[in-house]
Amino acid sequence: MDIASLVGFLLGIGIIVAAIATGGDVMLFVNVPSLLIVIGGTFGVTLMRVPLSDFLRSFGILGKAFFNKNKDPNELIEEAVRLADVARKNGLLALEGEEISDPFMKKGITLCVDGHEPAFVKSMLQKEIDQMVSRNEAGQDMWKGVGDLAPAMGMIGTLVGLVQMLANMSDPASIGPAMAVALLTTLYGAMVANCFALPMVDKLAYVLLYERTNKELVLDTISGIQEGMNPKVLEALLNSYISEKKRKSDDGE
Repeated sequence: MDIASLVGFLLGIGIIVAAIATGGDVMLFVNVPSLLIVIGGTFGVTLMRVPLSDFLRSFGILGKAFFNKNKDPNELIEEAVRLADVARKNGLLALEGEEISDPFMKKGITLCVDGHEPAFVKSMLQKEIDQMVSRNEAGQDMWKGVGDLAPAMGMIGTLVGLVQMLANMSDPASIGPAMAVALLTTLYGAMVANCFALPMVDKLAYVLLYERTNKELVLDTISGIQEGMNPKVLEALLNSYISEKKRKSDDGE
């Protein structure tokens, strides 16, 4: 689990709720019509912007912001060097019985063992990377749409509340509820956009970059193994994917 995403979300919402609680009754800030306008309206209009399949898939992609399973690049490099050493000494067929923890690397090694040409293997793996990027960017676009639309729906709710208030100025009892809808929809819209949707878009972009980098590292691993590259040279090549401070030293520290 990505603790930063969870802690950041809870901290952001918690500070707002705490500020509300210190000034009075928290329930004053709970208004069902306002929630319906902002939440229901936002997702309804967002559904108009994207296909249903992308809309539903975006909720699964959102989970990556909280449950990020990307491996440490150093672990991938260690595994790559080990496999390259086996292939250099015993041939590609010797990799068939090797244990490989990363599914993408395992797929690439399987293609190598099956005897496919390097160009074909690279093309297959590159297509998978491109499709992964495309799916994730579609999910990011959906949540960016939520971030853009939530404040707009909040403004629509404000206008609805103001119209109701102005239409019933002769009835003092109706002014308060109408004003609550007018103000709270703006608050809800701003919170949905700035405390959730837009930060999630930025986190998903970071996760995508990390995942794409790992897969490109694996792609270079497969190409290097098929070319019979020296394990030490391959290690030096793959280390270029990570900063010097994060690289493991030769003594394993």
